[in-house]
Amino acid sequence: MNTLGSLSSASRPYPLALVLVLLYAALVVYASLYPFSGWRYQGVALWAFLFAPWPAHWTSFDVAANLLAYVPLGLLLTLAVARSGSARLAASVGLLLPCLLSLALESAQGLLVQHRVPSQVDWILNTVGAALGVGLALWLLRSRWPARWNAFRQTGLMPQNHGAPALLALWPLALVYPTSVPFGLGQVWYRLEGTLYAWAEGSFLQPWLPVPLPEPPLSPLTEAIVVALCVWAPLLLGYAVLRRVGQRLLFMLLALALVLGALLLSASLTWGPAHAWAWLTPSASLGLSFAVALAFLSLALGHRAAAVLSLLAWVLALTLLNRAPAEPYFAQSLQLWEWGRFIQLHGLTQWLGALWPFAALWVGLRLALRAAPRQVYNRRA
Repeated sequence: MNTLGSLSSASRPYPLALVLVLLYAALVVYASLYPFSGWRYQGVALWAFLFAPWPAHWTSFDVAANLLAYVPLGLLLTLAVARSGSARLAASVGLLLPCLLSLALESAQGLLVQHRVPSQVDWILNTVGAALGVGLALWLLRSRWPARWNAFRQTGLMPQNHGAPALLALWPLALVYPTSVPFGLGQVWYRLEGTLYAWAEGSFLQPWLPVPLPEPPLSPLTEAIVVALCVWAPLLLGYAVLRRVGQRLLFMLLALALVLGALLLSASLTWGPAHAWAWLTPSASLGLSFAVALAFLSLALGHRAAAVLSLLAWVLALTLLNRAPAEPYFAQSLQLWEWGRFIQLHGLTQWLGALWPFAALWVGLRLALRAAPRQVYNRRA
């Protein structure tokens, strides 16, 4: 049978979808209500925006952002619920819950007077995006892609992967936020230092804090090394959970294509499509070449060796990266994101880009300490 109601029982989607839908829903809430300040009740019903006149001015960016933001939510939610055995129930939940979530968030935005304007158009676009995600999920179920993923999990992935596939799936999204060095996620020290001095200003702790000394910028060779390490380390994390060399090679090519696309998207959103390749400096080109060469040489590494090398690469990259000062053009890029039309994406991508390498360190550590599979021998009587 190939009816709608029997799709899920045959395919049994992967349980990773449930984890991803919870994470993605939390990210949607964060992005919709950022910066969580300026709350004020204006004496108007929170749902009054549903009956207000339609906005006079729309932008293609707002339409695309509101439409596409809910596609993954509808997709992942449908796949997660479909494990119960009813694709009809999964489709209903995959559409209804995102619709209600969007309605609740648009209503809450009515309290963010200075930062958000609730709109019934945004709610409709969010719901349509969720519907597109539901349709895509149903097509995947009919095509038995979840069943193929389950088979791949059994034969292609190590049994104890500690969430590495989900983390690697977020790598391109983490790279959308501008970085001072291409692929240089995790440069948090200058922000932590500034926050610490701001908190201690005027208190008894201020005299005890060391005077910050200006750090010299990274040399071109050091920048190339940082780029190479920041690309090689996530690829090693993937190698640590993939069983076969062929699978590692395919993962490497796909991951490189996705992260390059993420940097092109980030530069296009920040400076315009004409400057999409502005980040590809000679240092970045040299670092990418190093990373590709190291990735090819590492294809045959053991799983534990790949995890350990990933840890060492991240430690060295983060040490070098956090010693570098933020360059002026980088600060200008952040201004465009923090106060321009990217304010909805700013909080989400900023935290993701800052914390992703440290999550990769934690996962890599667990993979390095993973117990070797026990060999079971048949004893003769």
